[in-house]
Amino acid sequence: MAVLVGIGEYAVTATPDTTIRTLALGSCVAVAFFSKKNIAIGLLHVQLPESRINLDLAARKPGSFADTGIPLVISELAKHGCSPADLYVKLIGGAQVMDPNNTFNIGKRNYLAVKKVLWANRLFPVAEEIGGNFSRSVTITMNDGDVLIHTPGYEDRII
Repeated sequence: MAVLVGIGEYAVTATPDTTIRTLALGSCVAVAFFSKKNIAIGLLHVQLPESRINLDLAARKPGSFADTGIPLVISELAKHGCSPADLYVKLIGGAQVMDPNNTFNIGKRNYLAVKKVLWANRLFPVAEEIGGNFSRSVTITMNDGDVLIHTPGYEDRII
């Protein structure tokens, strides 16, 4: 089974052989959650750093923000028997696209907000592919704990 995660969305599964995918990460950050016990996986597509900048969007789509999306995914994973101590995370994205003068630094701000919320939950990324000026698509699979990263014009890679 394959699940597609859009901008500001998330997915959690405990079904074997399931893949979760998100496309076209620019300044957004994908947070891939894995259970050390191989119980469940989750993928969050963070669009913006903090929910206080748009409370209406946060109420409708809490996955849009690092501060509301990460706790939500951790809570959903807990329903499958995963405690934060059972989890590890990998981060992808946070590029500097369509902002050549670094005026807004959304990619960097997203990345730092994600790290802050993860640290507050005692989660420390085991792998990252962050920054640059190019888009990425991400696929994670229930069974192996790998993150497959695809960028047009580049060779696919696994972290």
